[in-house]
Amino acid sequence: MVANSPISNTLRVALGQINTTAGDLDGNAKKITDYIFAAKKHNADVVIFPELAITGYPPEDLLFRHRFVDDNIAALLSIAQGTDDITVIVGFADSDGHGIYNAAAVIRDGLILGIHRKSCLADHDYFNENRYFEKGETTSVYKLEDALFRVTIQGDAASSSYGENIIFDICSSPFHPGQCKAREQKLASLAAQAKCTIVQVNAIGGQDELVFAGQSLVVGSTGETLFRAKPFEEQLAIADIDIGDAKPINPCNYANAIEVSIEPAPKAAGDLTQASVSEPPAQEVEEVYSALVLGTRDYAHKNGFSQVALGMSGGLDSALVACIAADAVGAENVRLLVMPSIYSSAESQADAERMAGDLGARCDRVAINDLVEAYREPIEKAFGEPALGIVEENLQARIRGNLLMALSNQYGLLVLNTSNKSEIACGYSTLYGDMAGGLAVLKSCYKSMVYKLSEYRNTISPVIPDSIILRPPSAELRPDQKDTDTLPCYDILDAILEAFIDRGSQIDEIVAMGYDEALVRRVMRMIDRSEYKRRQSAPGLRWGWDVKLPMTNARDK
Repeated sequence: MVANSPISNTLRVALGQINTTAGDLDGNAKKITDYIFAAKKHNADVVIFPELAITGYPPEDLLFRHRFVDDNIAALLSIAQGTDDITVIVGFADSDGHGIYNAAAVIRDGLILGIHRKSCLADHDYFNENRYFEKGETTSVYKLEDALFRVTIQGDAASSSYGENIIFDICSSPFHPGQCKAREQKLASLAAQAKCTIVQVNAIGGQDELVFAGQSLVVGSTGETLFRAKPFEEQLAIADIDIGDAKPINPCNYANAIEVSIEPAPKAAGDLTQASVSEPPAQEVEEVYSALVLGTRDYAHKNGFSQVALGMSGGLDSALVACIAADAVGAENVRLLVMPSIYSSAESQADAERMAGDLGARCDRVAINDLVEAYREPIEKAFGEPALGIVEENLQARIRGNLLMALSNQYGLLVLNTSNKSEIACGYSTLYGDMAGGLAVLKSCYKSMVYKLSEYRNTISPVIPDSIILRPPSAELRPDQKDTDTLPCYDILDAILEAFIDRGSQIDEIVAMGYDEALVRRVMRMIDRSEYKRRQSAPGLRWGWDVKLPMTNARDK
């Protein structure tokens, strides 16, 4: 009850910003129970957890598995047993025997007081909720001493007014650059419309290709942000909401808007919680780097990998992925493989080995010249001509992919793919070669972002040599090769790709931006002709828009 709060006339709210795993009902339930216990030690009146916290988000077709929904409800009932003297709001999958619902349960003293079912289902590339869930239709207002509160999911119907002081919103909102700021602005608008305080708890962690940033929020009734939890970290944040003597007279009268004050609670010794103070949002490049580290760490650990491997070419992409890997799982758990051919420059090899030493990761060297030669004879014998040009280039890439996968099989390592979004979009990559791997870390990062991320990482510790950053990009698969032999310079290419992929601009609109029409059309042809490659690329950390075209595509041919 409110009497537990250390400050008079306040509602002490604990924001349970937790990292869950899809399908791990027992593990998720245990974490929720542990956080409830910790919230009690901080004398919280209410503790809130993210959307579908019990199932993990998104559960996808696990929802169709035998007993999965029933078992998640059983986990909810088990969690309810530890809710004496505290109100718990937690996301789970509900069922009425006819359909499944994305739902939030309100629990206290072992009893489920009510259930809110999500009404505005997400319908986008990340998670098509209409495939799994029915729409909810009812909303309830709950009274806790002098506080009237309502529960929403991802802000559904938050702008409607039902006479509440507080809205508790649970969400699992996938990360994309600028998402934290955009979510905060949206919440400010909703709070001002509803004229009440909104407390939103967002998920944190990596789940398959998605990353959740956390940064849960408390926003006041006039739209001001009063509290931000930490981004990209699990946390139990404590917010004391001053409800005073103000009570809504009726749903249309908000003359006395609730004021909210934030005071961190004392940390109890030995528990897993940490109170937080409000801090400004991170800059975009810092956000993206943190998302890449978190996504890589969780993809590895949640899939049972303690160590990772990648090919170290001496180029910028592999240098950046090596840094991300070291920050995600520890440099001692990163294994780098330098695989030079006759076209690999001495400078790039030296940079790769030097950087591995500075990073503190194990680095092995396996020259592939003899392996390339071993392929030449059977190819010439079978086809009557020597392996030249693109055949020889792709052989090198595929041999390297084979060696990395052999290393993975031998030692149980997760192979990290180093292709960036610019290359993937244009098909500037080799199927079953440099496209191989268990996770494409840079799948959503254009080459221009790779440069920014590398410069940012060097502000943490200067491990990427300037020579790698300044050297013209090259696959080093033929003499004196440069990426610009095949692609426009990355500044121009990325501007065209961003306009087309991220903003949906058409060719004439991109040309009107000042780009040569023939060049724009050449880039579009590369995109059109590479869908079959993109469909077979390694899964990767995703945000923003992707290209999705028919593989059989006669457009503009």
